[in-house]
Amino acid sequence: MTKRILFTTLLAIAVFLPALADDVTYLTTQQFKERIFDYTTDKDWNYKGTQPCVIDFYTTWCGPCKRLAPIMEELSQTYCDQVKFYKVDTERERELAGVFRISSIPQVLYIPVEGEPVILKGLYPKENIVEIIDDFLLKKPKDKK
Repeated sequence: MTKRILFTTLLAIAVFLPALADDVTYLTTQQFKERIFDYTTDKDWNYKGTQPCVIDFYTTWCGPCKRLAPIMEELSQTYCDQVKFYKVDTERERELAGVFRISSIPQVLYIPVEGEPVILKGLYPKENIVEIIDDFLLKKPKDKK
């Protein structure tokens, strides 16, 4: 019986661990400076990452932010090998929110590996977010119909 419980537990960990590993990561201001861009030392945009990323600026009480969260979670799984997904709580990370002049939420920052990032205000449908990721971040060729 003990071996069966141990086997079941190990099997569950093996199945679910990959899904947990690629979830959206919550960023602090310090982590942003380390992983994304250190605006205190660099004057010009210089992305530190090796993969494009999406950063969702949100607050816990925001209704549209709550509707965006499961979309971002789903897309983080879909694009787990191609795009990093982050979240920044604007109430906890006021300095970072100020740097990007976050005055309304949600706002989503799309950062390509090369080139300038783009920030969009408001809640967009999943299909639009997919299109932004495919076209702007991954530069996938459009299917000809």
